[in-house]
Amino acid sequence: MTQNAWTPSDRRRRPAVAMQPVVDPAAWHAEDVTGSEAWIYTLSGSEIAEIEAAVAAAESRGADIKDIARDGFVLPGMARALAAIRDELMDGRGFAMIRGLPVAGRSRAQTAAAFWGVGAHLGEAVSQNAQGHLLGHVKDIGEDYARARGYMTNAHMGFHNDQCDVLALLCLHPAKSGGDHRICSSVTLYNEMLKRRPDLAEALTWKFYRSRSGEIPPGETEPYVRQAAFSFHEGYFCGRGVSAAIEKGQKLPGVPPLTETQREATAMWKALAAELSVEIEFQPGDMFFLQNHVTLHSRGEYEDWPEPERKRHLLRLWLTTRGARPVPPEIDRYSHGIVIEGTRPTAPLDVG
Repeated sequence: MTQNAWTPSDRRRRPAVAMQPVVDPAAWHAEDVTGSEAWIYTLSGSEIAEIEAAVAAAESRGADIKDIARDGFVLPGMARALAAIRDELMDGRGFAMIRGLPVAGRSRAQTAAAFWGVGAHLGEAVSQNAQGHLLGHVKDIGEDYARARGYMTNAHMGFHNDQCDVLALLCLHPAKSGGDHRICSSVTLYNEMLKRRPDLAEALTWKFYRSRSGEIPPGETEPYVRQAAFSFHEGYFCGRGVSAAIEKGQKLPGVPPLTETQREATAMWKALAAELSVEIEFQPGDMFFLQNHVTLHSRGEYEDWPEPERKRHLLRLWLTTRGARPVPPEIDRYSHGIVIEGTRPTAPLDVG
């Protein structure tokens, strides 16, 4: 039997209050991650067999990947473990790795169905772009980051959040070099900024104007959303990145310019995120999940393999958990994926 180091966190929490230190199990430091594998759940042989049986059952029904539901992807032996992982994402350290899913010798459709099915036990997939892609692909296709989404390039991406409750990634192929995936606890970042520069921590509780880059849902007209980097709602902390969306928002009509204090605060945020982060190394078959409201992520620039079949390639899901962790309304509204007029859900098996 495969040894499993997985251990839930202690769940010690106090109600979060603005401008006071936050006590939350998601407030970890880099050494808590590098010095432990408690956040890694290693699949057993019987669990792998159970996943593959569920994939085979979906194949026999002729089910499209996007139509595989939790109830139709039966994992009775893993049910308790997946429930514990979901609880850990919502109320624990805020991230988890499921390791050991075989990808060699499996078709892309089989691997994607396995990933989707496991993800369905943790949340509901939502659209990742205006094309309605429920299954995403993090793969360099030669695009320029200045004009395209970062997941289509090999460029460095700063610390940020996605438009969902839980980000899920499955590694098909790592890069030849670089491409390190880094995460940072936004709870720890807030606590450190509060300790070092409380004035700048307070500046990040202001609701910034963030550009929607033209991705405006039906029935809405504003070209931006307003969200703070540090929010508090129903006794829970919620963190957001100070990403390029804020700078893009500065170019929109009627948006007030950032003050010198706000710019100093966002600069400190970026420096602290890098200082407090830890690298997560992906192996083929790793499924990594993080809770966007307490965990930030970034990616380093990378060099890819010349052979097309060896290129760095991650499958991606954006999951909503429908309010499993309380977040402010202006963030919850922005955490159910990207939908514009004409968006139709699909689950492509490659970049398209």
